[in-house]
Amino acid sequence: MTQTGYIILAISILVGLLIIFIVSFVLYRKTPLPKGCEDMKMSEEKCTSCPNNSCAFHKKEEDKE
Repeated sequence: MTQTGYIILAISILVGLLIIFIVSFVLYRKTPLPKGCEDMKMSEEKCTSCPNNSCAFHKKEEDKE
């Protein structure tokens, strides 16, 4: 294969990957939230009963104090 062929192959692979990324991102954004996850706000009563200390909500609560 000539150098031009390799360049065309590389560009087509990059364009293909970009198209896959764009399509998957659009599909991700259109996917509805699962039931029960619509209102995921931090609750003090839920956080105090949760044993997971590495969760993002727990870290935000520690930062407030």
